[in-house]
Amino acid sequence: MTIRLPKGTVMDTTELRSEIEKLRRDLIRHAKLYYENDAPEITDDEYDAMFRRLQELEAAHPELYSADSPTVRVGGAVLSRFEKVTHTVRMGSLTDVFSKEELAEFVLHMQEEIGAPPVFSAEPKIDGLSVSLTYENGVFVRGATRGDGNVGEDVTENLKTVRTVPLRLSEPIPFLTVRGEVYMPRRVFAALNEAREEEGLSLFANPRNAAAGSLRQLDSRVAAARQLAIFVFNVQEGSLYLDGREVDSHTEALDRLEELGFTVLPLREKVTGKEACEAYIDRLGEKRGTLAFDTDGAVIKIDSVSLRRKIGEGTATPKWAVAFKYPPERKETKLLDIEIAVGRTGVLTPTACLAPVHLSGTTVSRATLHNLGFIRQKDIRIGDTVLVQKAGEIIPEVVDVDMKHRQSDAIPFKMPNTCPECHMPIYKKDSEAEYFCTNPECGGRILESIVHYASRVAMDIDGLGEKQIETLNSYGYIKDIADIYLLENYQNEITKIDGFGKLRVQNLINAINNSKNNTLDKFIFGLGIRHIGAKTAKTLIKKYHSIDELKNASYDDLINLKDIGEIVAESIVDYFNNPLHIELINKLKSLGVNPINNDINLSVQIFKDQSIVLTGKLEKFTREQASSAIEKL
Repeated sequence: MTIRLPKGTVMDTTELRSEIEKLRRDLIRHAKLYYENDAPEITDDEYDAMFRRLQELEAAHPELYSADSPTVRVGGAVLSRFEKVTHTVRMGSLTDVFSKEELAEFVLHMQEEIGAPPVFSAEPKIDGLSVSLTYENGVFVRGATRGDGNVGEDVTENLKTVRTVPLRLSEPIPFLTVRGEVYMPRRVFAALNEAREEEGLSLFANPRNAAAGSLRQLDSRVAAARQLAIFVFNVQEGSLYLDGREVDSHTEALDRLEELGFTVLPLREKVTGKEACEAYIDRLGEKRGTLAFDTDGAVIKIDSVSLRRKIGEGTATPKWAVAFKYPPERKETKLLDIEIAVGRTGVLTPTACLAPVHLSGTTVSRATLHNLGFIRQKDIRIGDTVLVQKAGEIIPEVVDVDMKHRQSDAIPFKMPNTCPECHMPIYKKDSEAEYFCTNPECGGRILESIVHYASRVAMDIDGLGEKQIETLNSYGYIKDIADIYLLENYQNEITKIDGFGKLRVQNLINAINNSKNNTLDKFIFGLGIRHIGAKTAKTLIKKYHSIDELKNASYDDLINLKDIGEIVAESIVDYFNNPLHIELINKLKSLGVNPINNDINLSVQIFKDQSIVLTGKLEKFTREQASSAIEKL
């Protein structure tokens, strides 16, 4: 028998199957080298070419599909929700200890319990999201989040996209459930936040939040793009059969899991006694900033499974293990200056300019100071020696001042009387902590407002991120939001700017034109009205079906809406009382911006005042799509 390939080539069945199997083996091997060993042997382009070849072959011959093919990891169908999963064995957490004294108490207690110096498994505590992985006959069949320990969520499809989750084990183990920690590698996190910054999106606070958010995406293709990884750290049942016998050592169990194809915890050691535990914690602490993943502590647990059973479990946590939590790394440096940045709503934010200091793996030269109230509370002054840490191990912040090093001529910091960008007066409402620039035409405000308007969460203009806006602003092509819709007139000129090729500019113009018919709630949010977030914008369009209706709304009308308080109502009225804002909206209308209200169908309201319950399987809609359609009617 022969099989015809898409490109017209003819291949013998055996030859075809052999090529597919070889591609799968090679891709799995190269992914392991890249993600686990950080030692790639081929380029990304070469890997992608092999991957595309396998996709083509599998698409042409679905009868050769395999559940453990690397192509499964690209993601697929979009879910309407996550199903609940009840764990057969509770997925518990650990008792935290925050000092070596507390750790010594734990070690002494364990020695008293078993009557001899205990042998511990010492491991890094990965800062990620805990999950369980279940295998039947060696094939991955289910993955779930920890949830409350008893009930989690089924995230199987998303876990299939994690390249270090083996889809098939090296041996057909009849049944196996393991626990692991899904995390986002630091280099991936840095690249993700850089891309989000360019697109004008909010940044993830830390890799743990990014990993958790990625794993809970209903669209598995989004999860696949986030390049998550996993370390397996336990067998769910607490023991593992090896060569017909039960393994009593946790360390041996992890070694066995590694043989089966799992990526297990690195940097783990067997240690005995208090001094050895403390020495391990010190060694791991010194390495933390250089690791490819985030770790916020070390886990110290009895290595023997039978001794664990003897010691027993507490009401919420096991008695035989603790998690030592490292305090945030803090370092002293000099505060050279305090700069004031202007946000899109005019809020003035103070930022500390620091003498560069190496902190948690990176060099820090700027840190947040929050607002003037924080500066006054800490009595922070230019020239001070300040203590800096990373909030959530990511965002640098000044936390204290070393008064012993304060210069005699240091003076208390004062906010400027005028905006540092436009030099117009600034003001502060008595009820609020922030100071504001009063000039709606302030260059700093305008630039930030353009970035916000074009961002994915607002008008979603692909290709018009912060860097592109700054460049086009510097050349004079974008001076306000409305100028976005005039860029089409300067296509030839823009293509000559570095980073703007002909195809990129054409794609940008297409994205700009598509945004003209965006939804009304996104348009309202994109305008940057103070206190109006995406959720509030959706609330407003249930009552006001056009921007003109909202523009004419009174304070009394607004205050009667659900979830609209006094501050929000006042902010909306103030915005539309400003003639410059009305001028902007009219200009946008004249340029073809026509936001539509897709929240309600005014002509047909067949479900008005009725209660609708969705049950069973829906053939043509996801549950969210069906709910949305009903709400519109």
